[in-house]
Amino acid sequence: MNKPRVLLADDHRIVLEGLRGLLTAEFDLAGTATDGRQLIDLARELRPDVVVADISMPLLNGIDAIRQILEEQPQVKVVMLTMHPDQTYATRAFDAGASAYVLKHSASDELVTAIREVLRGATYVSPALRNDALEEHLDQTRRHAKPTLELTARQREVLQLLAEGKSAKEIAGVLSISSRTVESHKYKMMDDLGLKTTAQLVQYAVKHGLVTV
Repeated sequence: MNKPRVLLADDHRIVLEGLRGLLTAEFDLAGTATDGRQLIDLARELRPDVVVADISMPLLNGIDAIRQILEEQPQVKVVMLTMHPDQTYATRAFDAGASAYVLKHSASDELVTAIREVLRGATYVSPALRNDALEEHLDQTRRHAKPTLELTARQREVLQLLAEGKSAKEIAGVLSISSRTVESHKYKMMDDLGLKTTAQLVQYAVKHGLVTV
């Protein structure tokens, strides 16, 4: 019987090596990625059964990366492995299509269990977050703190790179679009939110968990 194929994503090599050692006995490690855009490319190439991804990664954060992956491969199961013990991030991860949310400090005890659970169609949340995170996930319509900004995939990419301190020219280079297009996306988001500066836009995005910094 073939082992389930797992794709790992974290921007720290030492973490990737630790996860490899933790998972190899039970799973086939198809590959590793160190940023969100590489994760999308490798998922497209390797067609894994499960993606285990950090939230905080350069170029594109893990939540937005898995959202794009699931648009193309909705059958893929996603486990978010993160240092963020924050129900806002957990809720956004589940909204994006994740099936599990595991805190990094619990990985040695919980990650294998989480992967087993998602492969059988269940949801897993680290016990430290389970009650709050699932309650928020199941009660989305009553959440007053939910951001009102609806973003396209490209806008999310631009917003993440802005939060990383990149200029319009630098973002244009990363995304292979024009600086004018970058500015257009930025000002559209600012206009939708009634914001006046890039700093205000980034502050809003950080506050509502739209980006990681």
